[in-house]
Amino acid sequence: MSTIDSCQLTTKDYTILEVMQERRPARGDAFSAILQRKISSAVVVFREDIPATVVTLSTRVAYRVNDGPAETRIVAHDEMRGLVGMLLPITNPRGLALLGLAEGQSISIPTTDGGLETLTVHEVVYQPEAARRERLKLAGVAAPGPSRPDGPVLRVVHRSDEAQDKAAKQVMAAFDTGFDDPGPSAA
Repeated sequence: MSTIDSCQLTTKDYTILEVMQERRPARGDAFSAILQRKISSAVVVFREDIPATVVTLSTRVAYRVNDGPAETRIVAHDEMRGLVGMLLPITNPRGLALLGLAEGQSISIPTTDGGLETLTVHEVVYQPEAARRERLKLAGVAAPGPSRPDGPVLRVVHRSDEAQDKAAKQVMAAFDTGFDDPGPSAA
């Protein structure tokens, strides 16, 4: 179990936290402190680059509070009707605290009674970004992979005008009947 002061957020998740901070002026409460801590310590990555072991929005995560039993919830943007007990919104201190943590990471947050509780990510059961990469892989679509330290991977694309010229010639050949009438303008 590692307790560190950084988290990984997708660009979308980071933007949502920034909007939350703008709409909720710093009041000195515990929630504002967690929000500020998340934003200031975040490593922001594209959704294609987020590791499958990191909690993002809509992730189903198994976590522990202190030494209690593992609980499984879906980290969500906000409360939703009909899913009582299944969601942990980021408008809740625990949901916000878990966002951006990786498996094995912990974070301590203040409780309402003035104490501290430690949340530990036990397992990322489902992460939408990882599921998307897997779907694309199974469909045979090349999903952009994680950025490589030696630079981005580039794909060579032939000039589009060459492909258009070839296609135009094929279409013209299909309509070529051998009749060559220059039309009235040739007269």
